[in-house]
Amino acid sequence: MKRRRKMGADYVAPSPYSVRNALTQGDVFTKLSAVVFGLGNFARKQFVKGAIFLALEIAFIAFMAVSGVDYLSKLPGLGSQKQGKVLVDGFWVYTKGDNSVVILLYGVCTVVAIAAFVYLWTLSLRSAYQAERLAKEQGRAPGIREDVMALTDRKAQNLLMFLPTLGILVFTVLPLIFMISMAFTSYDHNHLVLFDWVGFENFGKVFSNSGGTVNAGLFVSVLVWTLVWAFFATFLNFFLGMFFAMVINRKTTRFKGFWRACFSMSIAVPQFVSLLVMRTMLQPTGAVNRLLMEWGWIDTALPFFTNATWARVTVIVINLWVGIPYTIMQVTGILQNIPADLYEAAKIDGANWWQIFTKITMPYIIFVLTPYLITTFTGNVNNFNVIYLLSGGDPTPIGASAGKTDLLITWLYKLTVDKGDYNLGAVIGIMTFIVLAVVSLVTYRNSGSYKNEEAFR
Repeated sequence: MKRRRKMGADYVAPSPYSVRNALTQGDVFTKLSAVVFGLGNFARKQFVKGAIFLALEIAFIAFMAVSGVDYLSKLPGLGSQKQGKVLVDGFWVYTKGDNSVVILLYGVCTVVAIAAFVYLWTLSLRSAYQAERLAKEQGRAPGIREDVMALTDRKAQNLLMFLPTLGILVFTVLPLIFMISMAFTSYDHNHLVLFDWVGFENFGKVFSNSGGTVNAGLFVSVLVWTLVWAFFATFLNFFLGMFFAMVINRKTTRFKGFWRACFSMSIAVPQFVSLLVMRTMLQPTGAVNRLLMEWGWIDTALPFFTNATWARVTVIVINLWVGIPYTIMQVTGILQNIPADLYEAAKIDGANWWQIFTKITMPYIIFVLTPYLITTFTGNVNNFNVIYLLSGGDPTPIGASAGKTDLLITWLYKLTVDKGDYNLGAVIGIMTFIVLAVVSLVTYRNSGSYKNEEAFR
């Protein structure tokens, strides 16, 4: 009742075909569907649907019997058999050992497969109970033809969302679970083949003040710079891009198509090409420093990537070249869709250009672009390309695992690919995910785009 009062016309009542109702109110065929998937469907002549449920159950049982049980049995220990060799007829024959990475991966996949099987179990029960109820109410349960027609009409959203949801589960959720699991192991450069569970030991290393290559001070430093970078890279691009878009969109601006084409051309050039060219030009012996020295403006090369402050300002400024054109394209589309009568009414009421901007243009743009800004902020926190290709994280203090311009994502890359400390990299990945999730959810839930999705306030 609380949800009904809160949601009003948007309230959707829960389905009567629940697992609880199936187990308590269903007949014998429905209840037996909890053991033999699809039995209730077969009893109501839904042979295709019943065959699909039964085939999936048989496939899961076969998988568990052949390899799933073995994967689960090795998961608690992550393997213990080292690769060895024995002398056979004067020749050394190598015996295969355990690979903890493979055991962890297959074990996680098996756990996910079990969770999917539990969900399939609920679907089997609910489908059987629904077939039973419809057979009593309508004289027969819908056949495969009616189900297909329903999927292309009333339930088209289920059909359209199936593949995207499956893709998210396989390519996002499953790797995320694997990465989280890795954070609780000893998988580092000293244990690349065989490793074990170590609990929260890796988190202790990251948040300790022991002074190692990974410690709390370094983590906080990288985290603060990551948030500062994401803030300036997002909002400088947004406000400057909005400024240029509004200037181009003015009635008095000539050659609008030419100016928009110029900005669009910068998008057409591959980002890594632009960044590598910029990196070469800004080196101590690069084109920029040489020209400035030849003109007599400087005596020594400017420390674009050798001084921490210079390097951070440099990557923020060069990122404007990469990001502003995208904002211009976004804002231009919005400006051209703001109703002209709003501006006309404001001018009739005597509003000046600043009042028109703050009361009409800016609120409209913010309302529409709030999800885009959140996405852009998230993308900048994980902006691997700009930092790695431009500065490489430099300058890096001697003995440190992260440079002064390293973001959490580039630090994670260095810890894993360069140093082989996958467990510590996984901890950094978890912390990055937590920071992004908190910032994104809090910002979006307090925005007008979330509170009033139906119309512009």
